[in-house]
Amino acid sequence: MCESRTTGYALKREVDLSYEAADRMIREELLAQGFGVLTEIDVRETLKRKLDVDMPPYVILGACNPSLAHRALQAEPDIGLLLPCNVVVRRDEAAGVTVVEAMDPVPMIDMTGNEALWDVAQEARSRLETALDRVAAG
Repeated sequence: MCESRTTGYALKREVDLSYEAADRMIREELLAQGFGVLTEIDVRETLKRKLDVDMPPYVILGACNPSLAHRALQAEPDIGLLLPCNVVVRRDEAAGVTVVEAMDPVPMIDMTGNEALWDVAQEARSRLETALDRVAAG
């Protein structure tokens, strides 16, 4: 079973995969869509080390498609404040699923009011959704 949902700012898939499998797959699929992972934050490890709290696995990946980033930066130099696209892989123990979600670039671009960014945001969304859908397909 896979549930596909969208919030006002996220593209979300709940998948019946282990956290490790979903993490590995989303990295592969992001690469296939032209995204590299520039940053990685292991939230579980950080909170354990800093606050001595336990939580299920949770990682934030800072994904960037250089071509799309370049186009966006040419249209609006300040757009770097909204880059890279965050992709989260986390285990929802209560629901017994792994969640793979990405920041939806369209609402982020809408905040700028710059129409020149619309095509870039739509392409980024399409590529991110493709990656998420492929993980959801297992």
